[in-house]
Amino acid sequence: MISIVVPAYNEEEGIGLLYERVTSAAAAWHDDYEIVIVDDGSRDATLRLLTDIASADSRVKVLSFTRNFGHQAAVTAGLMHATGDIIAIIDADLQDPPEELDRFVKKCRDGYDVVYAIRARRKESAPKRAAYYLYYRLLRFLANIDIPLDSGDFCVISRRALNTLNALPERNRFVRGLRTWIGYRQIGIAYERHARATGAPKYTLRGLINLALDGVINFSYKPLRILGITGLVVGILALMAAAAFFVQFV
Repeated sequence: MISIVVPAYNEEEGIGLLYERVTSAAAAWHDDYEIVIVDDGSRDATLRLLTDIASADSRVKVLSFTRNFGHQAAVTAGLMHATGDIIAIIDADLQDPPEELDRFVKKCRDGYDVVYAIRARRKESAPKRAAYYLYYRLLRFLANIDIPLDSGDFCVISRRALNTLNALPERNRFVRGLRTWIGYRQIGIAYERHARATGAPKYTLRGLINLALDGVINFSYKPLRILGITGLVVGILALMAAAAFFVQFV
């Protein structure tokens, strides 16, 4: 059994296309599969369309949040409800092509527990590409683990790796970091990240910044050490200034 976990937020324009492309790509896997789609509190017709698809295809499971909890929460919920022996994570906007999953599944069958995607090319604006490029390198420099460069949540993992991932106690999750932290046998596969199939990006600037901060804070002690050292230095300087004031005026 192969589980495809898909977080979705306001994707009414492309959810039908997503279903068509995943089911078409599934022919190459030669295994039973399920599609676990998590509606992250969509305000459009996404949930209604998903319900219609699920009523016609028992392989589609739909989870619905009571409000928008965010991409990482939706991914986490999907992983908690996936029942497959091999589990894939893709985004609903089809920037992660379902047709690429066959290569990842084959690597997982070869004995790798985590097969993550490396974004060789991104069809996004130059400023956004530059920001992602700098962030991943900053994260790698700061992190206490070797987080692969230019890798997002798009991946395929084994059941035993998922069981370990699901057992971790973190609530505010940075999935790609936790995926690296659990260990096991891992390998990256380069792919070309596509432009969105339909609609506009759902990740706001604020959301991207929060995700970036989660990655740095959760996997690096260096910012805390810098703050600690800075506080210590300021404290020492304040004591010296107080001592000088006392000597001079008392």
